[in-house]
Amino acid sequence: MDSQLVQLFLNGIAVGSIIALASVGLTLTYGILRLSNFAHGDFMTLGAYITLLVNSLGLNIWLSMVVGALVTIAAFLLSEKVIWAPMRSRRATSATLIIISIGLALFIRNGIILIWGGSNQSYNLPVAEALQFGTLRIPKYDLIVVGLALVAIASLHYLLQNTKIGKAMRAVADDLDLARVAGIRVDQVILWTWVIAGGLTALGGGMLGLVEAVRPNMGWFLILPMFAAVILGGIGNPYGAIAGAFVIGIAQEVSTYFLRTEYKLAVALIIMMLVLLFRPQGLFKGTA
Repeated sequence: MDSQLVQLFLNGIAVGSIIALASVGLTLTYGILRLSNFAHGDFMTLGAYITLLVNSLGLNIWLSMVVGALVTIAAFLLSEKVIWAPMRSRRATSATLIIISIGLALFIRNGIILIWGGSNQSYNLPVAEALQFGTLRIPKYDLIVVGLALVAIASLHYLLQNTKIGKAMRAVADDLDLARVAGIRVDQVILWTWVIAGGLTALGGGMLGLVEAVRPNMGWFLILPMFAAVILGGIGNPYGAIAGAFVIGIAQEVSTYFLRTEYKLAVALIIMMLVLLFRPQGLFKGTA
């Protein structure tokens, strides 16, 4: 196999790892809240910028990512309190919620530009040489990104399968009314959904800042691949979103062997359209 194709495949795994974490948060909010949150990518950007801010104050990058995750979780919970809970009580339509989420995305993005400006920035990190394996070069931070993603995915699996709140989340995603009748505290499940989604999304944003420049539209450019991963994996299915994210990430990177780099997003769009046309339920069973 052409070594360039192998190189692009490996790059796609790193990209897919980042998309996977953000896509899990996106699919959980839909599966439990029935909310297609177009602000999700900008919350991801917020996590990267908070990480950048804390890192610039002298804290090491890993603790900075933890602080970025905590602040992003707080922002998610604030949006739940101020926007989403009132909208649910008013039984707002899906179209209304989508429009509100787009407005929230614009608010976050322009707030970031107001505070940090529109230029590219980067973390205060030492230059790390790429690891050489024959003709392949694997950047050190790509390996770290994949490792962090695997740890986060394993932690999520344990939480969903072996904890009380995880089982409650799966019950609510399967049937909200039945979960209420069974005595599950749905409000608590909703709060935990935002906490998990916020933490994973911020981690994805922080990891994206490790491998490329931190910029105001970084998360917005990932919103299409995120939705493509969620639809490909089965809407509302976190495991499907992870699998879909790796497919999208690898497909986008490998496509640059045949197409110009500018068309990477088009690849995600085409995959999403084909899935919607021929297998709208996705590769795995979802909750939609």
